[in-house]
Amino acid sequence: QMAAKINEAHDHIAKAEKYLRTSFMKWKPDYDSAASEYSKAAVAFKNAKMLEEAKEAYLQEAEAHTNNKTYPFNTCVSLQDMQRIPEAIQYIERASMMYVENGTPDTAALALDRAGKLIESQDLAKAVDLYQKAASVFENEDRLRQAVEMLGKSSRLLVRQHKLDEAAVSIQKEKNMYKEIENYPTCFKKTIAQVLVHLHRNDFVAADKCVRESYSLPGFSGSEDCIALEQLLQGYDEQDEDQVHRVCNSPLFKYMDNDYAKLSVSLRVPGGGKKKKAPAADAAEGGAGAGEADEDEYAGGLC
Repeated sequence: QMAAKINEAHDHIAKAEKYLRTSFMKWKPDYDSAASEYSKAAVAFKNAKMLEEAKEAYLQEAEAHTNNKTYPFNTCVSLQDMQRIPEAIQYIERASMMYVENGTPDTAALALDRAGKLIESQDLAKAVDLYQKAASVFENEDRLRQAVEMLGKSSRLLVRQHKLDEAAVSIQKEKNMYKEIENYPTCFKKTIAQVLVHLHRNDFVAADKCVRESYSLPGFSGSEDCIALEQLLQGYDEQDEDQVHRVCNSPLFKYMDNDYAKLSVSLRVPGGGKKKKAPAADAAEGGAGAGEADEDEYAGGLC
C-alpha cells in the first residue's frame, strides 16, 4: 500500500510537469492544472510518510499558483500544518503583493497580519516586518485604525526583543495616528509606554519631552496618566527609588500590555537610587539638642 501511494505521487508529479511544458501548439504552461497535480502528489507523499517530498510538492504547487497569479491559500495552510511555517510565510508575502497589484489591498494586509501571527513564535523580527508591512498597506488606504493596530503589534514585539530605539520610533508613530483619529485617551497610554521605553534607554530628556508634548492633547493635563508620569519623572530625576517603585507598581502601569508592564516593574533609578528616610530616622540622626526638641514639640502632630 505504501509503494502504491509513492507510485501515485510520482504519477501526479509527471502529469504536473507535462502541464508545465510548452510546445509549438501550446505556448503557455497550464499552471492551474499543474498546481492541482502537485497538490495531489503532496497528499500521496504525506500518506506515504515521505514528508520532505510532500513539502517539496506543496512548494511546487505554491509556485504554480503564484505564476498563475492566484493566491496559494491551501498550500500555505498545508505547509503550516507540516510545521514549514517559513515557507508558508514566503508565499503569503508574495500573495499579498499580488493582492495589492490586483486592487484588493485590504486582503493583502489581512494576509500579512495572519503571516505575522504564524511566525511570532519562531521569528519575532520577521513578525515585526510583516506587521509593519500590513500597517503600511492600511495606511496607504487611509485605514488608520487598522494601520495603528498593526503598528501596536510591531511596537510590542520590538520591546520584547529589547530593540528600544526602534520601539521608541514605532510608538511615536502610533501616538501620531491616534492623535489624528482623535483617540486621545489611547495617546495618554502611548505616552506612558514611550516614557518607560526612554527611561530604559537611559534617556530622561526624551522621556520628559514626551510628557511635555502631551500637554497639548485635550484632557491630558490633570489626568491620572499625567499625574502618574509627573511623579515617575520626578522620582527618577531625584533618584527616589520608593517613588519610582510606587508609580511603576500602580494598577495604571501594571495592567498595561504585558511587554510594557514588564518594562514598568523592571525599571530602576540611575545609580541604584535611594530610599526616603522615615521621620523617626531623621529625628535620630538629628541627635540631642534644639533640633531634637523641635521634633519632640510636634511629635504628636499639630492637632
